[in-house]
Amino acid sequence: MKLLAASLLSVSIALALSPAHAADAPTFDPQRLSEAVKTLASDEFEGRGPATAGEVKTIDYVSAQMQAAGLQPGGDLKDGKRLWTQAVPLLRAEITGTPTLSLKVGGKQQVLTQGSEVAIRAAMDGSRQVSIVDAPLVFVGYGVKAPERKWDDFKGVDLRGKIAVVLINDPDYEKPGVAAGQGDFGGKAMTYYGRWTYKFEEAARQGAAGLLIVHETEPASYGWATVKNSNTNTMFDVVRDEPGKAHPQMEGWMQRDLAVDLFKRAGLDFDAQKKLALTRGFKPVELKGTTFSADYAVDAKVITSQNIVGRIDGSQRPDETVIYSGHWDHLGVGQPDATGDRIYNGAVDNATGIAALIEMGRAFAQAKAKPERSVVFLAVTAEEKGLLGSEYYASKPLYPLGKTVAVLNMDALNPHGPTRNFTTSGSAKVDLLDALVDTAKRWGREYSTDLKPEAGYFFRSDHFPFAKRGVPAISFGSGNDHVDGGVAAGEAMGKAYTAERYHQPADHWEAAWPFTGMARDLQLLYAVGSELANAESWPNWGTESEFRAARDATAAERK
Repeated sequence: MKLLAASLLSVSIALALSPAHAADAPTFDPQRLSEAVKTLASDEFEGRGPATAGEVKTIDYVSAQMQAAGLQPGGDLKDGKRLWTQAVPLLRAEITGTPTLSLKVGGKQQVLTQGSEVAIRAAMDGSRQVSIVDAPLVFVGYGVKAPERKWDDFKGVDLRGKIAVVLINDPDYEKPGVAAGQGDFGGKAMTYYGRWTYKFEEAARQGAAGLLIVHETEPASYGWATVKNSNTNTMFDVVRDEPGKAHPQMEGWMQRDLAVDLFKRAGLDFDAQKKLALTRGFKPVELKGTTFSADYAVDAKVITSQNIVGRIDGSQRPDETVIYSGHWDHLGVGQPDATGDRIYNGAVDNATGIAALIEMGRAFAQAKAKPERSVVFLAVTAEEKGLLGSEYYASKPLYPLGKTVAVLNMDALNPHGPTRNFTTSGSAKVDLLDALVDTAKRWGREYSTDLKPEAGYFFRSDHFPFAKRGVPAISFGSGNDHVDGGVAAGEAMGKAYTAERYHQPADHWEAAWPFTGMARDLQLLYAVGSELANAESWPNWGTESEFRAARDATAAERK
């Protein structure tokens, strides 16, 4: 009865808030959304880890649901026919046993516990055994080398055989009085230099034996539990010819309290060093008398995971493609929480997005007329391991990126009631966002710019691999101004989710979730996608965007 009431409520909300445009999109059934999330986030799916039994169940379920919804397979070609999947080769690595980790300060050894003081990832540089003995520690600020910003935290320091220690985020994040668009890094909105992925990449380029990122909750935008749960389990990466050029041998994080104590014992003040690191004049500082040791074996092999792909062929221009995307994976089975639960169900993140993808496909398949352009429904793998499924698709697209109209990504949608606003990951200037904003106004919803740009969400969702190759792409967010409770309710929900559920076993399906907000989100996303799929225009990035040149380079394909 609750789900039936929720379904009726979603219809009444749509009619009340947008009576003049009810025909722009079908209604979406909250009960279908709830049932799909419940299934995908059940213990039976074992947290949907890539290369596990949970992946097999996920592929079988999602492809069957897509087929039942009326979609056609849109994946790899085999014997002249499309499959439901696109094979994604990945390097899979995990630490075997318990790693031996320690610091030595002034000759005194301090044993470290994996997941407690530090979180060390399985080696992704191809090493099968990591044996680092008494490697000196060097603080290199934010670990950034950005010539175009005249910024170099390394200044020629020799890091061979040493462990670099860096801060999270960009220097502008904690610089006082920096307005948006100003500062050395454009203000508090994170650039790619603030992402941990960049910091590992740069450490490898600098020749470091390893990198330890000092974790702090505010600049990272999540707590230590997220760091631990995301990095002490099985790791994945794209298959690289020379992985050591992208990864130092050892990659990991340390707790802030450990860093403060370590600096103090090395005769340094951590906060004072942080202030120096905010300036161009910062110079690397060796933590005198301190060394780091690590010993652990790594089980590594190349495996094949799968993207799941459904499709509706366009009636007029089938070679032109609109993509809806979302990631099907989560963290699988990992470290237990306080209750002993080890299954990371990933209900909000991102069973909601996959439920949305299935129902979006159903809506297009049941429309009175086929779209003029083709529409692809792409469920990607290994997002939680670094956007690997979307990176693979974007590097080896099933349908040419030059003729891909746009990507609308759905990640961690709202299972609660409807909101008056919506947001996107980042606030990049792109025609696609303008179209979304204009359409939303007809549906009584306002756009709120990225609610937390310093968190770097633009680089953390599956639209990014498409964006950096020039395809207009956004990742949709449900907003925080709830019809029932306003911004206060939305912010409270967001904070509680981040602290208590995000990348934790507690992210499970709730029977009390009405899914009426998500149903309304999908009406907006359908309306935008339908307009794109039936238009002849091609959205582009703003003239000042770093992605504009890549899009313009494929202009000849669209003539």
